[in-house]
Amino acid sequence: MARHLITSALPYINGIKHLGNMVGSMLPADVYSRYLRQRGHDVLYICATDEHGTPAELAAKEQGLPVDEFCAQAHDAQKAVYDGFALAFDYFGRSSSPQNVEITQHFARRLNENGFIEERAIRQVYSPADGRFLPDRYVEGTCPHCGYDKARGDQCENCTRVLDPTDLINPRSAISGSTDLEVRETKHLFLLQSKLQNEVEEWVARHEAVWPQLASSIARKWLTEGLHDRAITRDLDWGVPVPADTWPELAAEGKVFYVWFDAPIEYLGSTKEWSDKDPENRDWKSWWYEVDDTVRYTQFMAKDNVPFHTVMFPATELGVREPWKKVDFVKAFNWLTYYGGKFSTSQKRGVFTDQALEILPADYWRYFLIANAPESDDSSFTWEHFTATVNKDLADTLGNFVNRVLSFSRKRFGDDVPAGGAPGEAEARLGEEIARLLAEYEEHMEALQFRKAAAALRALWSAGNSYLEEKAPWLEIKTDKDAAGLTLRTAMNLIHLYAVVSEPFIPATAAAMRQAFSLADDTATWVTSAEAKSLTAVPAGTPFTVPPVLFAKLTDEDLTAYKERFGGESAE
Repeated sequence: MARHLITSALPYINGIKHLGNMVGSMLPADVYSRYLRQRGHDVLYICATDEHGTPAELAAKEQGLPVDEFCAQAHDAQKAVYDGFALAFDYFGRSSSPQNVEITQHFARRLNENGFIEERAIRQVYSPADGRFLPDRYVEGTCPHCGYDKARGDQCENCTRVLDPTDLINPRSAISGSTDLEVRETKHLFLLQSKLQNEVEEWVARHEAVWPQLASSIARKWLTEGLHDRAITRDLDWGVPVPADTWPELAAEGKVFYVWFDAPIEYLGSTKEWSDKDPENRDWKSWWYEVDDTVRYTQFMAKDNVPFHTVMFPATELGVREPWKKVDFVKAFNWLTYYGGKFSTSQKRGVFTDQALEILPADYWRYFLIANAPESDDSSFTWEHFTATVNKDLADTLGNFVNRVLSFSRKRFGDDVPAGGAPGEAEARLGEEIARLLAEYEEHMEALQFRKAAAALRALWSAGNSYLEEKAPWLEIKTDKDAAGLTLRTAMNLIHLYAVVSEPFIPATAAAMRQAFSLADDTATWVTSAEAKSLTAVPAGTPFTVPPVLFAKLTDEDLTAYKERFGGESAE
């Protein structure tokens, strides 16, 4: 089986993330990782908190904490939420780790040796009120491209254009709010991306045909506009230090690398963190170095991160002139909006991941988000849509099927799976339909088409309900007990099949369904086409229990309460 390296864009350290961040990177990466593991592949799923740059410093300042202490606490808080969502990382690291410092500095030295880093004097924003130079995110103002008045000095989150602080109109300090800003000369290191333009273009050309259109179009747009040399150092107290053995003057000035230089390198750094936990059995380089033919690398991210992963980081990897693994497939997502507007912490608009888990268990959110993933376009979260999806798909289609099959069988046949009669034409048709839908589900999962995969999974659940309605064991029991027993045994085998194949989407619920049956040797990780057709994994006589209600239906009162707490009106 293949070896699959999977990474999701690193969440910033400054605060708990909203549902859009979850569905735009980490959750689909987890669903895909779980699926591949079930199919027998060797999978390494890596992520980490992105801890450098101005977001960390500003957030620490707000809380009155040293930045390293703030980052340590925030990392643990974020990890607790991701554990709550059942994200099965193989390792969730920290970009402030010694491993990332080591590898980032190695990359910088190699780029310098190969002529792709240059020291330049530049004019940079300085704030007399704050007594310091203001790196990118310490400067806010109006975007010169779209007019958004809260753009940052590194990127406009509205139009996603990459900016320099001096590009902003009416700039102000993000620390003090002062508009009394000057432009002074200082020295920084520049990555000479312009010298790597042709190599990056050739690399993108070899991959863009298989990437989603969103990823390939963003990469192509950047290349068409031309790659520009970009500063990769900043005047900050917190970050990967510029190595003194290569740039002693800049190191003495306390320069650190730009967060978007070291953050992608943390994919390697986090893998080394994982490896260093068990060096006798783990080799991080076996996933990253000279592995083009043995490892398939898939990245997950929202569209604002695409330029950095399809152009900037590949340029870095190409420039070091070492055989580091580069991404094979970029799974990019559009935005999840809240009633058509942006999620906003300051305006208290939208649902954040810790709040979501306070309301309902993770599987409710996991299923809804993946079933409505913003793949081809932006998608909008509304409480009405969420409630309808939970009630129709999870409570009625899946949950009610499981409950009524097991409850009715227990009432009429006791605590063991009934034998019933021999399978007939209805069971043969059902087996063919389940095998067909399972193949469709697998096809969409292999293609990383998550909404289509969710639709196929929903169709699998619906097929069980259609079979139950056709056979009507509550009527069969009156005239032919064996026929009713066959129907219920077949339905119980469907429940076990659902437990296996639903695990990537709803792992806790899948475990509950599987644990309902006391099978002596239940080691199934997936279901073959032949097994789907025969539906014999749970034989007659198997003891079973009726699990608690899998999914509670949401009421009008619930809907009203959610909207009152989080807001539920269209954004102006």
